[in-house]
Amino acid sequence: MTFFQVALGGAIGACLRHALVGSVGFPYGTLSVNVIGSFAMGIAFVLLWDKGWDRHLPLLMTGILGGFTTFSAFSLDTLRLFETGKYLGAFGYVAASVMLSLVAIFAAVTLMRAVLS
Repeated sequence: MTFFQVALGGAIGACLRHALVGSVGFPYGTLSVNVIGSFAMGIAFVLLWDKGWDRHLPLLMTGILGGFTTFSAFSLDTLRLFETGKYLGAFGYVAASVMLSLVAIFAAVTLMRAVLS
C-alpha cells in the first residue's frame, strides 16, 4: 500500500510541478516550485509528524511533495544559466533557491506550531 501511495502522490506532484513551471517559465518556475514545496513540507511536517499522523507521510511528503519539488530540475536550470554565460544569474539562482526554500520551511514550521499550540 505504501508504494501505491508514493506512486499516486508522485504522479500528482509531478503534474502540479509541470503546470506551475509551464505557467511561470524558466528558471523562476523551478524556483517557485522549490520554495512553495519547502513551505508545504513545513506545514505537512507539523501536521503529520508532530501530530503522529505519520501514516500519511508516504502519500503527501514522499509522493506529492517529492514529485512536486525537484533538485534535478534546479541543477539543470543552473547548468543552463552557466552554459549561456549567465554566471551571476546562476549564482543568484542557487543562492535564492537555497535561502528562500530554507526560509519557507522554517516559516511554515514556526507558523503551524504557533497556530496549533
